[in-house]
Amino acid sequence: MKYLFFSWLAVFVGSWVVYVEYSSYSELCRGHECKNSICDKYRKGVIDGSACRSLCEKDTLYLGKCLSAKPNNQVYSGGWGDLEGVIKCQMEEIPHYNLGAEMEHRKEASPFNKPTKGTSVEKFKEMVLSHLKTKVGEQANLPDLVSLVFSVADYNKDGLISLPEARSTWALLQLNEFLLAIVLQDREHTPRLLGFCGDLYVMEKVPYAPLYGISLPWVVELWIPAGVRRSMDQWFTPSWPRKAKISIGLLELVEDVFHGTFGSFLMCDMSADGFGYNDRHDLKVMDTHHIVPEATFQKAMRERRCDTEEDCLYGADCRTSCDLTKHRCTPEVTQPNLAKACGALKDYLLNGAPSDIQEELEKQLYACIALKGSAEQMEMEHSLILNNLKSLLWKKISHTKDS
Repeated sequence: MKYLFFSWLAVFVGSWVVYVEYSSYSELCRGHECKNSICDKYRKGVIDGSACRSLCEKDTLYLGKCLSAKPNNQVYSGGWGDLEGVIKCQMEEIPHYNLGAEMEHRKEASPFNKPTKGTSVEKFKEMVLSHLKTKVGEQANLPDLVSLVFSVADYNKDGLISLPEARSTWALLQLNEFLLAIVLQDREHTPRLLGFCGDLYVMEKVPYAPLYGISLPWVVELWIPAGVRRSMDQWFTPSWPRKAKISIGLLELVEDVFHGTFGSFLMCDMSADGFGYNDRHDLKVMDTHHIVPEATFQKAMRERRCDTEEDCLYGADCRTSCDLTKHRCTPEVTQPNLAKACGALKDYLLNGAPSDIQEELEKQLYACIALKGSAEQMEMEHSLILNNLKSLLWKKISHTKDS
């Protein structure tokens, strides 16, 4: 009788696990719905883009393995002819400036209803300029950013922007990742934008990800102490010179997003899952959903009500203070991007570091982690620590083939 009971219990638990996994997969992985919706709008002439014909007519752009972590952001590996890419598609409404979730503009009930029929190219340029001003703040070179947006929108390079192209571009501009791909398109640490159709877009695939760490079943995770887990994450990493080169890439990315050509961005999640690297061990950003324009972040934080400091947190790493006299969050982050990057790299770099630089490297990393306030408030110290750390790493690996 006892064996029968445990047999039935095992069957019940197994069935429940299968049901939960299937339910989770069916909710997270709805790529066919996304493709059908996009292609339906393409065939009706509502949207257009460089990936539309390949996705909807030629079937040379296909969705492969589901990588989605959230139902409203469908992510798939895929192929486009000879290219490997990551295909992303928006499925549901995203709360407008909901810092507890995503800092994206809300998708309208019909996300492709702007610009309307009859809108001139000049009027559309004004729309884009106004939108970018809201996202990245007042910048002297905003017209240059508008030109970059239009060069991407005009995928067939005929010098004209059709209404379907404009609608696709407008929908994509609501997404931080698309905006960042344009802002950093000439930088080596951002995957290339390969194409788009509506608000579905294809990014260059990053071969090695995450930056470090191993994936374990959640049942196993429950029984592993946090300290042991952190040590395990460092077991499967490249050689130290290659880790140094990857780390320099992250430091260069911090430079690129801090007071870049088109404004400043905040890196609000420095977890290893957000980064990867290629065959040459150049760092690549995997997920830019939590790299947000500083102007957008500050505007949203000023409007956020708070009772404690914990109420003033976005993502895992962007924290401001709570002004208890007004019960509003202050706009300035308490820790700059560089300090968060050094915190993410500490164990990664110190594990296996050459003995002759171990002490100096540890000293510089802890000085970096101790940085407080916004980078703008302490620009000289920020630049000094950043340059010293890069110099120390480059000096050690410059004579190796890994450099």
